[in-house]
Amino acid sequence: MAIRLGDEAPDFTADTTQGTIHFHDWLGDSWGVLFSHPKDFTPVCTTELGYVARIKPEFDRRNVKVIGLSVDAVDSHVKWEQDIAETQGTAVNFPMIGDPDRTVSNLYDMIHPNASDSFTVRSVFVIGPDKKVKLTITYPASTGRNFDEILRVIDSLQLTAKFKVATPANWHDGDDVIIGAVVSDDDAKKLFPQGWTAVKPYLRMVKQPGR
Repeated sequence: MAIRLGDEAPDFTADTTQGTIHFHDWLGDSWGVLFSHPKDFTPVCTTELGYVARIKPEFDRRNVKVIGLSVDAVDSHVKWEQDIAETQGTAVNFPMIGDPDRTVSNLYDMIHPNASDSFTVRSVFVIGPDKKVKLTITYPASTGRNFDEILRVIDSLQLTAKFKVATPANWHDGDDVIIGAVVSDDDAKKLFPQGWTAVKPYLRMVKQPGR
């Protein structure tokens, strides 16, 4: 069954390159990013894992744990990580799940028969501290993922979880935001005493709160 936004992220126990984890316990009170790879020693994923390793401090700063998955076994991941460090200039510094029996892949509906009946599609799941799925993205095998965009979305998710706002197209941290549609003008006066710009009655722009 497909996982939808707001669903609880399925829990599981799995072997990883950093030992056995119980997923929900491993997440703790952090946000999480789970992203899958069709198999080990694939070219696009090699670049992705190296890039995520380089920008891991950005995830750490946002209280986000990252974890990868491939249908190959952990010992294969360890060998692959040597190639990643050599070619990408950064050692993998987060766990990679070994999933040779497809247990986690099936839990997260990562195997799409029309794409491949044995390998996972390249999925991304952002999971909140409440263990609910906040974002899902699925990429084709030929297109590398944009992890800067994933960080941008996490900034939006964390902001909108704390304040009654939404973020406009192409928003980045520090830009103006939109007062939530469910917030009346009277309530907005209490929440945003500094005022706002009403482009339209339903489009009220305000400085990003908490800055």
